[in-house]
Amino acid sequence: MKHKDGKPGPQGTRVFPMAILFVVLCGFSFYLGGIFCSEKNRIEPSDVKDVTKAVRSSKESLVAPLQIKTVSFAECSSDYQDYTPCTDPRRWRKYGVHRLTFMERHCPPVFEFSTCFIEEKKNKKVSLSIPCGSGFRNVPYDWINKQKSNQNWLRKEGEKFLFPGGGTMFPRGVSAYVDLMQDLIPEMKDGTVRTAIDTGCGVASWGGDLLDRGILTVSLAPRDNHEAQVQFALERGIPAILGIISTQRFPFPSNSFDMAHCSRCLIPWTEFGGIYLLEIHRILRPGGFWVLSGPPVNYENHWRGWNTTIEEQKSDYDKLQELLTSLCFKLYNKKDDIAVWKKLSDDSCYNKLNEPDVYPPKCDDSLEPDSGWYTPLRSCVVVPDPKLKKSALKSIPRWPERLHVTPDRISDVHGGSARAFKHDDSKWRVRLKHYKKLLPAIGTDKIRNVMDMNTIYGGFAAGTIDYPLWVMNVVSSYAANTLPVVYDRGLIGTYHDWCEAFSTYPRTYDLLHLDGLFTAESHRCEMKYVLLEMDRILRPNGYAIVRESSYFVDAVATIAKGMRWGCRKEDTEYGIGKEKVLICQKKLWYSSNRTSR
Repeated sequence: MKHKDGKPGPQGTRVFPMAILFVVLCGFSFYLGGIFCSEKNRIEPSDVKDVTKAVRSSKESLVAPLQIKTVSFAECSSDYQDYTPCTDPRRWRKYGVHRLTFMERHCPPVFEFSTCFIEEKKNKKVSLSIPCGSGFRNVPYDWINKQKSNQNWLRKEGEKFLFPGGGTMFPRGVSAYVDLMQDLIPEMKDGTVRTAIDTGCGVASWGGDLLDRGILTVSLAPRDNHEAQVQFALERGIPAILGIISTQRFPFPSNSFDMAHCSRCLIPWTEFGGIYLLEIHRILRPGGFWVLSGPPVNYENHWRGWNTTIEEQKSDYDKLQELLTSLCFKLYNKKDDIAVWKKLSDDSCYNKLNEPDVYPPKCDDSLEPDSGWYTPLRSCVVVPDPKLKKSALKSIPRWPERLHVTPDRISDVHGGSARAFKHDDSKWRVRLKHYKKLLPAIGTDKIRNVMDMNTIYGGFAAGTIDYPLWVMNVVSSYAANTLPVVYDRGLIGTYHDWCEAFSTYPRTYDLLHLDGLFTAESHRCEMKYVLLEMDRILRPNGYAIVRESSYFVDAVATIAKGMRWGCRKEDTEYGIGKEKVLICQKKLWYSSNRTSR
C-alpha cells in the first residue's frame, strides 16, 4: 500500500504480531512471578501469628528503637484515691436512671483522660491479697460493717477487716451454704463444674469459698451504695470486676460459664421481658447450672419477712418458673432456700423457638453470640451452635484434664488449630520457667491477683496453675475472639479495650503481664495512657512483666520511670535481640502535694 505521495507505507502485517508478542511476554512474566511469590509466601494457618511477628520484627530491625523524651507526671489529689474512670460516680448525673444505666461503663473522652498518677495514703499499710483478711487503710469503708453486721459479711477489728463468711442468705456461714449446694449439684465435687459467675457478689464470700474447692469464680458487682464490694473482694484475693446487668451484655462470650449464682442479688429476673435471664442463658454453658437463693425461692416459709403476701410470692415464683421453661431451663434440684435450674443442651426445646408467636424468640444470625463489648441486650434466645456439642458441660473434659485438652471452639479462631494450641501451651511452659528466674516472687505469697493483659489462649495462666494465684485473662475487643477457648480450658477472663480504663478499683492487682500489647495496639491507644492505667490498678510494690519488641521497650521504660517505677531490661528465654522483657516494680511513695490534674 502506498501513500498519496507514492512512498511506501509501513508494513501493518509485521507491526501487529510484534505488539501481540510483547503483550504475551509481559503477561507470561507476571504469571511466573505470581507463582513464585505465592509459593514463597504460603503460610500455614497455625503459623500466622509467628509469621506476623517475624514480619514486624524484620521491619523493626531496620528502624531505630522508638525514643521519647523523659516524662514526669503530676500526683493526683486525694479525690482520686478510689478513682474508677469508667464507673465514676461524679459522672452519673449525665446518664439516665432507667434500669440503672448510669452504673454501666461510661468512659470519659480522650481529652478528659487523667494524666496524673494516684498517690498512696500516708501511713498506709500495704496489705497482701490474702483470703482471710484485709487492711482497713487499703479499703477505708466501714459502711458494710455497720449495715450488714447482723449478717456476718465482715467484721472490723482494729486496722483489719475479717470475713467470717456470712451473707444475707447464709448467716450460718458460706461453707455450710456451699455444702448444701454441692449436695444439690454433685457435679461441683468431681471437676465437672470449674468456672462460675456470681452476680451481685457482696464481698465475694461465695466465690472465695469456691476458690478453695477448685472452682474459679468471677464475682461481679456495681460500684454502688455498698461502697467497694469489688475492692473488698480483690483485697481478699478473690477474682472480681465492676459490672452490672442493665442494658449491655456482660463482657464474656456465649456458652462459657459452668454455673451462675444469685444470692438475693435483687435483680428483677422476670421484668423487661426476662431480658436479664436471657443474658444469663447466653453466657451459661449448655448443661450448666443457674442457682438462685432468696425471693421468691422458699416463699412458703419466708414471705412474712419479705414485706409481701404469700399470693404475691407464689405468683412471682410461678412467673419465674414459666420464664425459665421458655428459655430451655429445667428445674434440677431444690432444697430449703436454694433452687437449681439446668440449661438444656438437647435440640428438642430450642426447635420450638422457631414456631410463630413464641416468646422469647430465637436470635437471628445477625446477632453475634460472643459479642460482649458494648453490645446491647436483646430479647431473644442465643441458641447453642449444634456444631459445638463438645462444649456442653457433659462433654467437656473434667478439671484439671480440660486445661491442656484442645477446645473444640478453637476451630472458630482464624488460624486456630490443635497444632497451634499445643505449640502455645508448650511455649508458655518454657516462658514461665524463665519468668520465674527473672522474678522469684512468682509463686510466693507476694503475688496473688494477676492479670494477663492480652492473652491468646490463656497460656500464661495455664503455666502458673500450680502457684497460689489466679489470673484474669484479658482478650482485646479488637483482636481475634479467643476468649471462648480460655473458658473451655477452665480459666476465666474478660473482653476489654486498652484505650479505656479497666473495670476495677485502684491498687487491686499484684502482677500485670503483657506480651506485645504496644506492638498490637499502639496505632489505636496512646502508650502513656495505657501505662498510667497499669499504674492505677497495680498495688504499691506490685510487679509488671512487659514483653515487647525492641522497638518499643525503651520507650516503655522511659514512661515507667516517669511513674516512679523501677525497671530492668532482660533477654527473653532464647536471647533473641528483637524482643526484650522488662521487669518492673511499682514503688511505694507518699504524696508531696495535692495537685489534681
